Amino acid sequence: MSEPSAASERYTFRRPALAASFCAALAGEGIQDARSGLFLAAPRRVGKSTFLREDLLPAAGQRGWVTVYVDLWSNKAHDPGELIADAIKHKIADHAGVVSKAAKAVGLTRVSVMGTLGLDLTTTGLPAGVTLTQILEALHKAARKPVLLIVDEAQHALSTEKGVEAMFGLKAARDAMNVSGKAPDVMLVFTGSSRDKLAHLVMNSRMPFYGSQVTPFPLLDRNFTDEFTRSVNRALAAGNQFEPDAVYEAFVSVGHRPEMLRHLIGTIALANESPSLSSRLKDDATLVQERLWHDVESDFASLSPLQQAVIRVMAGKDGRFSPFGESTMSAYKALVPDHVSISAGTVQNAIDALREREIVWKESRGSYEIEDQAWLSWLRAKGLTS
Repeated sequence: MSEPSAASERYTFRRPALAASFCAALAGEGIQDARSGLFLAAPRRVGKSTFLREDLLPAAGQRGWVTVYVDLWSNKAHDPGELIADAIKHKIADHAGVVSKAAKAVGLTRVSVMGTLGLDLTTTGLPAGVTLTQILEALHKAARKPVLLIVDEAQHALSTEKGVEAMFGLKAARDAMNVSGKAPDVMLVFTGSSRDKLAHLVMNSRMPFYGSQVTPFPLLDRNFTDEFTRSVNRALAAGNQFEPDAVYEAFVSVGHRPEMLRHLIGTIALANESPSLSSRLKDDATLVQERLWHDVESDFASLSPLQQAVIRVMAGKDGRFSPFGESTMSAYKALVPDHVSISAGTVQNAIDALREREIVWKESRGSYEIEDQAWLSWLRAKGLTS
């Protein structure tokens, strides 16, 4: 028996239809109009970055767009603003043969690429006086194509002054380059593993993309696990195969994280010790879930009594959580020691602390929700919802 090939594993990640719909939204062609920017939020390790690289970028290429991808967590030693500028600079270098004339047309007379135009690829960031609008315009004119810029883990830009300035710079470039009623010349995609922090870019009136919406990134579903199961079973003996239902249940248990599922499947298939691979998979998925829950339990124990009460009440409200309502305040009091002060101020402080730790997020309507579904599962399993 051989291990499932890397090619078949990658194939099961592919979602070309979703990528095509996002491209249509970015171009303003679909029901959803994302010409102002597309903001996608998803937990870590659910296949988001893989989708961007293997589906969205190729789909944009098929439309004839020039693409720039930058992961703000790829090099934490560099400022996020500089990473964005450098990614665009290096894409310009790909078009260095024609970029000189384009750059002069937008006023980049002091900059050189590869010794001819002046954007120094050996240094980070932009020279004084050169803006993101200018270099995006230079790239657009050089490539003679619309530009798609994808900023992965964009919430990290909020951690530095230059990063925030870069976000304002991208907004200015979008406004300057896109003419109302026409197909956009520059399109922006921002993704984040923290919905709350990504939402800060669109919900805070002092932030550049105020008024836009954060879209939950669609998680891989039963279609993924069924195709993955077929792919794996082709390498297994006909009498000892994984059952699609068992694979999907395991996938849900590990939080819709494809790498965890692939690790489980690969380990079990290679060991091949059990007469029932599906039973072994169920047992191992339960162990993984227990490890995830152990982390949640440890984090929960580190919270203050009021923070614990807030998260418990929130989990029990199923999307109808009103943090300062009379019944909610009474519920907090029933869960904390008598000496703990319960007031609008102390509750707000508790919520803010939970948001900072990415346990709770504030969505676009102003309501609060639990960020990680593992927390909900654990709280409900332990009977801690109130």
